[in-house]
Amino acid sequence: MTVEIRLATANDAEELSILNQEFNGGARRPILKISESLMKNSELVAVAVRNNRLVGFACAQISTSFCYEDLFGEITEMYVKEIARHKGIATSLLEFLEKRLCAHGVKEIKILTGAKNVGAIRTYTKSNYITQDEVVFLKAID
Repeated sequence: MTVEIRLATANDAEELSILNQEFNGGARRPILKISESLMKNSELVAVAVRNNRLVGFACAQISTSFCYEDLFGEITEMYVKEIARHKGIATSLLEFLEKRLCAHGVKEIKILTGAKNVGAIRTYTKSNYITQDEVVFLKAID
């Protein structure tokens, strides 16, 4: 099974909409909005392609702050279709984004995942990410 990892393009918007719905639930994101985001946004979106179909994606952001000298990277999303799991695709997506972030000057990458997401935790640990003691707070703003 050959899988290509590459940056997403606007042509991937329809399949990304489907994958994102599988990942996040709810209504599908509009294809036009995804296309616009891919063309205008500074977000890095990597896709995994097998047999000319997307089987996974991962997103990364680069942040700056006056508080820190170095750029900061964060992997914000990661999803691989269930039928394509346990084949190294998530690890390949991570490695691809890590190289891209490093090329932009990022020295440290953060990933947040659910405490019960055993598969993701195993993947991140295998990729040499270290668990940190942090508490995440979330507040919905109306």
